[in-house]
Amino acid sequence: MAVSYKCIFDSAGMVTGGFSGLSIIIKEVFGAPLWISMTALNIPVFIAAFMVKGKEFVKSTLVATFMLTSFLGVLPEFAIEENDLLLAAIFGGVIGGTGIGLVITSFATTGGTDMIAAIIQKYLPYYSIAQIMQVLDAFIVAAGAFVFGIYSSLYAIIAIYVMALVSDRVVDGMKTAKAVYIISDKYEQIAKKIIEELDRGGTFLEGRGIYSENKKSVIMCVVSRKQAVLLKKIVWEEDRKAFIMISDVREAIGEGFVKNSQ
Repeated sequence: MAVSYKCIFDSAGMVTGGFSGLSIIIKEVFGAPLWISMTALNIPVFIAAFMVKGKEFVKSTLVATFMLTSFLGVLPEFAIEENDLLLAAIFGGVIGGTGIGLVITSFATTGGTDMIAAIIQKYLPYYSIAQIMQVLDAFIVAAGAFVFGIYSSLYAIIAIYVMALVSDRVVDGMKTAKAVYIISDKYEQIAKKIIEELDRGGTFLEGRGIYSENKKSVIMCVVSRKQAVLLKKIVWEEDRKAFIMISDVREAIGEGFVKNSQ
């Protein structure tokens, strides 16, 4: 995250929201280094969060915020890309989104607007934290447009979108799978081959056809992306008339996938 903020977004004048974006604005206007601005902004927020939400809320966030501000302080000043704003938006979004994803998978945050949103949400419970964050970040991006111009801000919106996509992929990437639903009269033979050839289990679901009203046994099986191809081959070898439905699973936890150790 520090690399994306200090070596890409700062040099390109892109304000992507959050305290990082606000720090870039402060640096442009007052010349204060990013790590000093981040620290100055986060200290009162942490005190307020501790008083309103308690110590458990700020404990994990404190470590992540300290690490981010420390790296912002020690990283040398150099611009990875500042001439091509589109490349800066995409490249910075990928690097920053990867960092955000790693922080989220560690069950932490880096403070900033998400912590402010959590405090505000306590007094405005009819709004979600995500909604409050969107409003806060929108104000920061608007301020960035005022300081750096609308041109850089439009590219900053692209960077925000890329960061969201990449962070989601990092969080869900190793856990994604395919859910396969199979409707066939030869469900028993297919189920046997799933166990023998794919070493996967499954579940029989009882269904009934809308038109025929005949009872049907539906096989539901969650497999990896590679195994989904093999599973289709297995089904078609047994029954060319079988109906197969395949959908994405954003997260699979349990036997054969990620162990539920948390």
